[in-house]
Amino acid sequence: MKLGTRGSQLARWQAEWVRDRLAAQGVAAKIVVIKTRGDAEVDRPLHELEGKGFFTKEIEEALLDGRIDVAVHSLKDLPTTLPAGLALGAIPARHDPREALVNGRSLSDLPAGARVGTSSLRRIAQVRFLRPDLEVVPLRGNVPTRVRKVETHDGLDAALLAIAGLERLGLGGKGSVIDPLDVMPAPGQGALGIEIRADDAATRTALQPLHDPVSAVAVSAERALLAALGGGCQAPVAAWVDSTRLYGRVTEQDGASQLTASAPIDPSVPERAGEAVARLLEGEGAASLLAR
Repeated sequence: MKLGTRGSQLARWQAEWVRDRLAAQGVAAKIVVIKTRGDAEVDRPLHELEGKGFFTKEIEEALLDGRIDVAVHSLKDLPTTLPAGLALGAIPARHDPREALVNGRSLSDLPAGARVGTSSLRRIAQVRFLRPDLEVVPLRGNVPTRVRKVETHDGLDAALLAIAGLERLGLGGKGSVIDPLDVMPAPGQGALGIEIRADDAATRTALQPLHDPVSAVAVSAERALLAALGGGCQAPVAAWVDSTRLYGRVTEQDGASQLTASAPIDPSVPERAGEAVARLLEGEGAASLLAR
């Protein structure tokens, strides 16, 4: 079996994790590194690039034409609508989905004028809503590079990253976890999405021991919210599942306004919670906010 992945340190860690779990089931797998557009165009924030699937399109093409058998993604990077012929084969147990602040205990503790690094529209908008007196600075690169830029004060005082990425690379001590109702994570953050060809029953069966139904319920609700709002992976849409309740958020890019809503999750049809929260947000004006 061939596993396709991006070449970053975190992406390789994730693919190796899947490979090792398959090996424990007696399934041998080889990792194939594929360069994506998002990896190649690192000189601009992602929201300035046109199109979707910046970190997934080339890997999905390799899956469709048979060069690989499985694609291992960070689920938050995977568009909610998959190409024809592809499907999610498994969602493993999710890591902590929350955000972390590198080089600071909390956003409220940062001094006025502090420079906070991130290139995520969702993070930019929420930081500006909470602390309009902070300066948000574009920050791209792999996880260790972003941490290093903060630690060496390379134009930054702090940065926002996913705690899952930090902890997977042994850097969890570099960040302080942020309350998800202060800075809400991306839909699917902390989870892996293992993508297969829809008609590949043998690979689907081999992946079933890696699938976690509880994580699948949570991320299905979050991704349904994103899909119902018509937002892509780079839209300023956030989601958070706390036990059996889904919270959703849309924040205006300049931080001028922010909408938050929630609804209970029925585990048998988690998508309904995403659709319900989307309707609540739309009732408060989310569509016009996203359009702006």
